[in-house]
Amino acid sequence: MAVYVVTWNLNKERSNYAQARKEFIENLNRYENVGDPALETVRWVSTTWSAAQISNDLRTKMDDNDRIFISQVTAGTNSGWLNRDVWDWINSKL
Repeated sequence: MAVYVVTWNLNKERSNYAQARKEFIENLNRYENVGDPALETVRWVSTTWSAAQISNDLRTKMDDNDRIFISQVTAGTNSGWLNRDVWDWINSKL
């Protein structure tokens, strides 16, 4: 399985933002994933799907003015400042 970083932005100006966010997160949570509490709209996902497949799936809960970016994480090519449990999860999947 691969690990992907998924980051998104839902348009907060829509009238149903709270419901749209709930549905998006529920869809995202179908994947094995971890998030750092300091990064509200970022998750790391472990799956056999490709970045395009994940994007197509998650976009079913998004509007055209929302945005999403997904990129595969490769061992030895990442760095950052995250909670230790997030790093442990990521490293255990790579």
